[in-house]
Amino acid sequence: MTSISDVWAWTDVGRVRSLNEDSYIARRPLFLVADGLGGHARGDAASQAAIRVFDEAFPDDAPANPDAVVAAISAANTAVRALSLPDDIGPAVSGTTLVGLVEVATEDDTEWLALNVGDSRLYRLAGTGLEQLSVDHSAVQELYEAGLITAAQMDSHPERNIITRALGAEDDVDPDTWTIQATGEQVFLVCSDGLTRELHDDEIAAIMTHALADPSADPARDLVDAAVAAGGRDNVTVVVVRSQT
Repeated sequence: MTSISDVWAWTDVGRVRSLNEDSYIARRPLFLVADGLGGHARGDAASQAAIRVFDEAFPDDAPANPDAVVAAISAANTAVRALSLPDDIGPAVSGTTLVGLVEVATEDDTEWLALNVGDSRLYRLAGTGLEQLSVDHSAVQELYEAGLITAAQMDSHPERNIITRALGAEDDVDPDTWTIQATGEQVFLVCSDGLTRELHDDEIAAIMTHALADPSADPARDLVDAAVAAGGRDNVTVVVVRSQT
């Protein structure tokens, strides 16, 4: 049986933006981050709507049904889609990313169901390094996978802000979902791109490792504070979950 021993969560508007378009939920069985699309209509309302669907669908502090999680992703897409209303100059599309973990029940035990739509990210701490578990739905990721740019070019590419999937973008959403076995001690990081655009993976891992070794530290807040100090050009949201079996 999965035991969720520690959960930390923090968000900050950053140094540049006046509105925080990130939303999150960090309570069993839901550990999710949504990042409303900047430049689109009502990005803050879009991320809030997606998180609210999950919060209302899974009110209990207990593992979820996997099929219900998939249904909630579709319902969240519909909720965000409903915010896309015509304005004076044409249709205004609302959208948000969604990434994270849901603890789900199996026949014998529990496991993690991971989900991703967009370019917010899910990581697992492996030793003193980070393992990215989600794959970005972005233009630069597609260029990289096609061999047209290198990994080093991704952060500075002019299309780095273009995402290829989002809740609310289409009538039907195409999420990535996969299971992660709950085994031993695991530490997961769920974050919006406001973190990963300011800090490299090795910096994130170092901050997490240091904070997790200090019982009085808050790794989520430490990561957010570091991203804001490094520039804070976007909203920053972090959820850290430590579990063990």
